[in-house]
Amino acid sequence: MNLRNRTTQYAATIGLLVATTGLAAPQAVAVTTGVSTKPASSAAVKPLGKLGPLTGLIIERLLVSDDVAASKFGTDSPIEDPLREAQVLEQVRRQAGAAGVDAEAAVAIFRDQITASKQVQRGLFDRWTAHPDEAPTTRPDLGQIRTRLDQLTTDLLVELKNTEPLRGKPIGCSVQLTLAEVTGAAVERLDTLHRQALRTATDSVCGANELAADGS
Repeated sequence: MNLRNRTTQYAATIGLLVATTGLAAPQAVAVTTGVSTKPASSAAVKPLGKLGPLTGLIIERLLVSDDVAASKFGTDSPIEDPLREAQVLEQVRRQAGAAGVDAEAAVAIFRDQITASKQVQRGLFDRWTAHPDEAPTTRPDLGQIRTRLDQLTTDLLVELKNTEPLRGKPIGCSVQLTLAEVTGAAVERLDTLHRQALRTATDSVCGANELAADGS
């Protein structure tokens, strides 16, 4: 069994223990009615490990995607919004430079956040179309959602700066990321759709610095 698989198995055991204790907040992904904007970081138990705070913010951003989906479902607003995506990535590039974070690495990671968000939105659209009784009954304000996402951008960049040394060590980063992902998913009781999107959202966390150095 390779290192990644051993780490995943170990972290999954920890995650199961966390999820079944009284410490875990009984917060489930809201997909049937209006979506809660309660931050994932408010859970009593947060993702474990050195990448726990970063992963917690990534999960929080992922859960905001439920709000985005609820605001668009049944309207003419498309899931794909290239102009908005370009604006977000340009904002990330500017803020990363000001925060002392490698801009290309930050853009790569945030591009994954956008891809993961669209993955969640498509999954929820499919679910709600197939099961109309599960569709949201309220429509969150997209302007307020984007304000929250802007704040998360700032918070994520702070954590990218804080974790820069670790993220430059592929093996150590992979171990810590797996631990944080599995325990975070257990704490938040993410369903299959959101767990898969979480993997997408963290795809470049341990490799973005190398990509930036190579100019890829």
